[in-house]
Amino acid sequence: MIEIEEGGGNVYADLGFPDADEMLIKAQLATEIADVIKRRRLTQVKASEIMGISQPKLSGLLRGQFRGISEAKMLDCLARLGREVRIVVGPARPRSEPGQVQLEFAG
Repeated sequence: MIEIEEGGGNVYADLGFPDADEMLIKAQLATEIADVIKRRRLTQVKASEIMGISQPKLSGLLRGQFRGISEAKMLDCLARLGREVRIVVGPARPRSEPGQVQLEFAG
């Protein structure tokens, strides 16, 4: 019999990655970058020119190899692709509870 365990919403945390929250955010940003490139029907060469990164780096990013690309650079790439990027900092939580970083993509 195969045991099935329900995930916690972050596959990187479920797999025990120490930087799971960062990896999840980068995966979400990479997915949005890929979606914009697809919607705009851009080649990787053209998209990489627009975003200011090399085509091989873009290719790796689109295949989930984004450890060498910062979240800030990925946000910059989205802005260069024509997406509006806003960072909102909310009210403080009690000191005993850490805040969290979440992404929200508008249509």
